[in-house]
This record gives sequence, structure tokens and C-alpha cells, in this order.
Amino acid sequence: MTRADVCRSMEEVGIVPVLRLPSSTLVIRAVGALLAAGIPFFEVTMTVPGAVEVIRSLCASFSGRAIIGAGTVLTAEDACACIDAGAEFIVSPGLDRATVEAAHARDIAIMPGALTPTEVIAAWKMGADMVKIFPCSAMGGAAYLRALRGPLPQVKMLPTGGVNLATVRDYILAGACAVGAGSELIDRAALEAGRDAEVTERARAMVTAIRAARSEGAAKAST
Repeated sequence: MTRADVCRSMEEVGIVPVLRLPSSTLVIRAVGALLAAGIPFFEVTMTVPGAVEVIRSLCASFSGRAIIGAGTVLTAEDACACIDAGAEFIVSPGLDRATVEAAHARDIAIMPGALTPTEVIAAWKMGADMVKIFPCSAMGGAAYLRALRGPLPQVKMLPTGGVNLATVRDYILAGACAVGAGSELIDRAALEAGRDAEVTERARAMVTAIRAARSEGAAKAST
């Protein structure tokens, strides 16, 4: 997929699971559980042991079914290593010009992190495909996202942190192009106990909530 294709599909799906798990086994099981819920995007964070090799393995095992990206990418070197392993998008908690440029040089989408209006504008001017608003919940959640979107409606925002089944509607109605969700979506204890179906059901509920919120927003916009 091209960079543009990845971004378009990510917006359509509306959710990017953040896989911050302690082993490759749990990551693989989480991917399977989430795919069963109709979610094809996966952000494997660099805090996962052997993250680059995990990305390589996932890309091989789920080729054609899953779109694997790398998260918590802090340097251009790490971005390139992940891209070489097959990552199709890069996510960072902060903004680093060299990392943005390295991703774009390979035609790979990048979602750098930003929080303040100044940081969001800087990221967008650097060519960020989406701007990860992190940690959004610490600044007021959906209300903060709505405030940012007021003067910056052209910026595609991906709020992460505090996104769960109870809050996702508000984030979508506040203007999120998609949301990032980690532990609130992927129950590590359930995976460790072999209850993968619980992860699938929670993910299905989140997908349903996103679709409902978008329909609600479209209905309000048309009146």
C-alpha cells in the first residue's frame, strides 16, 4: 500500500490498536483477536521485546490481512529499521524532524506526537500524515481535542491515551480522524489467561461505537 492508501484506510477503519505487550507471543495473539473483530491496523511499540523482529514476523505471518506499523519510534534510525522489517506506518509520542523525513523518504506514513497548538502546527507543517495528540486524556480528552480542532480543522488528529468504549464516541464527535487505543482495548490479563475472545468482543464493541458516532455526526452536520 502507498502512504496515501494507508492513511485513507486508517481513517476508514477509525482505530489503531497500540500493542504494548511484554512478549511476542501475546502480540501475535492480540493481532489474531483484533483481526477477528475486523480491525486490520496494528501499532507495535518499540517497547515490545525484540520489536523490530516482531514486526518482521507479523508482516510475514499476516501478509495481505494486517497492516503493521511501529510505535514509540524516537529516532530516524529506528524508523528505518522498522520500515526495513515491513512497517507500513510510523508513530511517535513526540515530534522529531529527522524521523518524519526518514519515513517520508521511504513513502511511509508517519504520525508524530504533539500536544500544544504550537506543537500540532509544527508537526503539520513538517508534513505529518496525521498528528497523534498525546496524552490527550491528560489535557481534558475529547473537550481538548475539540478545542484544538476549532482553529485547526485541516489537521488530521489521532488522539491517543484514555480512549475506551466509554469515551470513543466523544472523541469521534470532537473531530478525531481515527483513535489510538492501547490497554483500554487490549486486555493483557485476558490474553495471558487465554481469553482471547474477550479481546475480540471488546474490539467489536469499539468498532460499532465508532461507526455509530460517525453516523450521529453526519446526521447532525446535515441538519
